[in-house]
Amino acid sequence: MRAPDPEFLRTTRASYDAMAEDYTDRFADGLSDLPLERALLTAFAELAAGPGGDGTARPPVADLGSGPGHVTARLHRLGLPVFGVDISPRMVALARAAHPGLRFHVGSMTDLDLPAGSLGGIVALYSIIHVPDEHLPSLFAEFHRVLAPGAPVLLAFQSGAEDGTLHLDERFGRAISLDYYWRSPGSVTAHLGKAGLELTAQVMREPAGEEKRPRALLLARRPQEPSRRSQQEP
Repeated sequence: MRAPDPEFLRTTRASYDAMAEDYTDRFADGLSDLPLERALLTAFAELAAGPGGDGTARPPVADLGSGPGHVTARLHRLGLPVFGVDISPRMVALARAAHPGLRFHVGSMTDLDLPAGSLGGIVALYSIIHVPDEHLPSLFAEFHRVLAPGAPVLLAFQSGAEDGTLHLDERFGRAISLDYYWRSPGSVTAHLGKAGLELTAQVMREPAGEEKRPRALLLARRPQEPSRRSQQEP
């Protein structure tokens, strides 16, 4: 029997179900005013579309915490085979309606129903922000499990010089119960390293528009596995 979801997953699901329509209206194209995020998605797409270690094409990539589906749609336009995963059934329904040609699934990034090594990349833009610190090691271990060797990861999250939290009981006039975690790039990079994922690039930008905190964007990857020949060399 599968263990019950942790409390933070239940409250995150319920909160986004409650505000799904309002959130989608506000962020239907959440990348329109974010040129740096768009540029890094393009870089991610180039990395993910490269040949695999055996010369074959990469497997599909996953947009985790896909929300309204705009990031999934952009990755599709960049030429990647891609699907979205979101904890909120209502968010998934709205994403499917807005992007009928793409795949969206209800699920949790903490426990992906995918075979080991089956993904050619992971994008998680502003979705690890609801994962408590004590669950980050298992989250990034799950990323490592499902990624193919050499596959990239792109993360974006609210940041600052120190880690911190914020709790909201209301958003868009809806009653919710949602915790937000902001983290320094160094703390997230440390968790990635412990999970066997290596950092390849780090970008910080100042708040834009209505944003109140700096944004961190990290590119990482699951390292390529050494060839049998290199393992045998002295």
